[in-house]
Amino acid sequence: MRVKTSETVSYEIADGVGLIELYNPPVNAASHDLRKGIVEAVNALESEGGVDAISIFGAGRAFIAGADIREFGKPLHAPTLPDVCLALENCDKPVIAVLHGPTLGGGLEVALSAHARVALDSLQTGFPEVSLGVIPGSGGTQRGPRLIGIPATLDLATSGRRIGAQEALSLQLIDRIASGDPRCVAISSAKEALAGSLIVRRTGSLKTVPDRNAIADASRKLAKEQSRLFSPHKVVDAVAVSTGPLAEGLNTERALFAECIASPQRAGLIHAFFSERSVAKIPERDATPRKVSSVGVVGGGTMGSGIASAALLAGFPVIVAERDEGLALRVRTAVERNLSGAVKRGKLGEDRRDAILADMLRTTTQIEELGEADLVIEAVFEDMDVKRETFAMLDRICRPGAVLATNTSYLDINEIASATSRRQDVVGLHFFSPAHVMRLLEIVVADRTEPEVVATGFDFGKRLGKVAVRAGVCDGFIGNRILSHCRKAADYMVMDGASPYEVDHAMVGFGFAMGPFAVQDLAGLDIGWAARRRRAPNRSQQERYVSISDRICEAGWFGRKSGRGYYLYGDRTGPNPGVEVIISQERAKAGVVAREFSDSDIVDRYMLAMVSEAAQVLWEGVALRPADIDAVHLFGYGFPRYRGGPMHYADTIGALELVKRIERCAIEDGFFWRVPPLLRRMAETGQTFAGLNQAA
Repeated sequence: MRVKTSETVSYEIADGVGLIELYNPPVNAASHDLRKGIVEAVNALESEGGVDAISIFGAGRAFIAGADIREFGKPLHAPTLPDVCLALENCDKPVIAVLHGPTLGGGLEVALSAHARVALDSLQTGFPEVSLGVIPGSGGTQRGPRLIGIPATLDLATSGRRIGAQEALSLQLIDRIASGDPRCVAISSAKEALAGSLIVRRTGSLKTVPDRNAIADASRKLAKEQSRLFSPHKVVDAVAVSTGPLAEGLNTERALFAECIASPQRAGLIHAFFSERSVAKIPERDATPRKVSSVGVVGGGTMGSGIASAALLAGFPVIVAERDEGLALRVRTAVERNLSGAVKRGKLGEDRRDAILADMLRTTTQIEELGEADLVIEAVFEDMDVKRETFAMLDRICRPGAVLATNTSYLDINEIASATSRRQDVVGLHFFSPAHVMRLLEIVVADRTEPEVVATGFDFGKRLGKVAVRAGVCDGFIGNRILSHCRKAADYMVMDGASPYEVDHAMVGFGFAMGPFAVQDLAGLDIGWAARRRRAPNRSQQERYVSISDRICEAGWFGRKSGRGYYLYGDRTGPNPGVEVIISQERAKAGVVAREFSDSDIVDRYMLAMVSEAAQVLWEGVALRPADIDAVHLFGYGFPRYRGGPMHYADTIGALELVKRIERCAIEDGFFWRVPPLLRRMAETGQTFAGLNQAA
């Protein structure tokens, strides 16, 4: 007879074995109900005379995928996860945990508290807590070292990486690998424990082998590689006390966990976690995606070959059309290079790479050969006339129902779609370079794009492993529109006295991997130059225009591709002296007297520009919700994840203070610095971007 101890936990007795089954779909998160049910089931089976051993296993996709993240930062109700772990470890009867699927964080800590661990091949385990700004807080930093040693625990808990069943076995994190249904394995494993063929022991009773060198090495490595992050350093502090009594170590671990919970980084990382998941909530989510079994790409340059590589890596056969045989050969070379990079990163086997290149990639000089593809992605030169000509050809040759996508970074997709007789089939798929690596994919929805075409874009993005974000049509969509505004703010600061290198230094100090001028060098200064020339006819006479970047391009300095831009590349590296000459000349021409900018001045202005334009993007409906803007910047523009995204960062300042800062800047330049209507309303009502996310 099965007894339910909560909505998510039940137990039964089978041939002297107490079986605790967990069922909290989709992944058995350790919610309060699940924790309560486990403790009550353990207590009931421990007092049951007909039970000789207990096995705990998960129904569905996982054992326990981890703690319920929605509870982070909120008051916890007993029993807590540490209570669950102690109930299992202190049970008088042997307890065996049967692990399968994602068993992460708190789920692994529960498993460590059992007296033996048996896993199925599907196991994926580890301590991912640092990615959420916390540390293992239910014994992971104390029982882990006792079972697998200090170096292995530090590796798993400071990196957050996942390991499979075989590596877990080699580390002795689990005792054996079995096959079969989790319930059947639970019964057989318990009987093996009773027969003595599966060793049972309390992890907490083991002694940690001291290793001061490992602690010191981890501290030095983190100081060098993750100096800005908070929680990885707390992992080291917690593991360092695992050589003492378990109870003292658990208390220290819990205190350090509480420090992490109170950290702004935890709030930022949790927000980033949920932002990634919320972007799939789109108006078209109930529409049925069209079937995509083959992909065509028009244009095999950097973006086209990257898009082709991404599709090939996801298992799609791809045909790429180029103008001539020489360019087609370059496409194949570029794709081969991209796939070889995936091999080096351990993402792809050599045999699989060779099979993809031989069987799944075709190049052609005849665009008509793309006619039967289910999805065709245009990646030609960023010029409206070229785009319209390409789409007119696709309209003639593509089969009815094929999705026609453009990878444009800025241009009006409604105008591109008007070159076809099937505007309902046209959508923007804006990849970010390198397209086979960067996770962001903006799905740009034109005025007449059918809901099922939008759903197809999101489904395709998911199959590519991308974070897809819905965007409306405007110049630059979400990301590039905001980026253009930020770059203007950076240009103004340089014109007024800051150097490009001071701006880059300040923004790297804020948490970006690269500053805005180094990023422009990486992307190619000619790209921004072309965009500025395109926009020139529509530029307001009131807009302050800085010509420094134009002058740099006129000198033939396009960044890394030409060996120099704002910086020098090749044999000589560092700032380009010629840039300082141009800046001085432009300041003199404009009659500007240079003034000093501190790092905090630079960060404040750059981020104020980012937040104000983001608020305007949200006000206009180009983005659905603040979290979508955060996701765009986190996955496409290198925004420091621990800060949560620009909208989350804005909430840490507050709308009222942001309005005051914009108004102060507007004294200098009332055209550029304008308070967005949404931000003013938020300041008046006390509303936050987090509140807008909840209302969306």
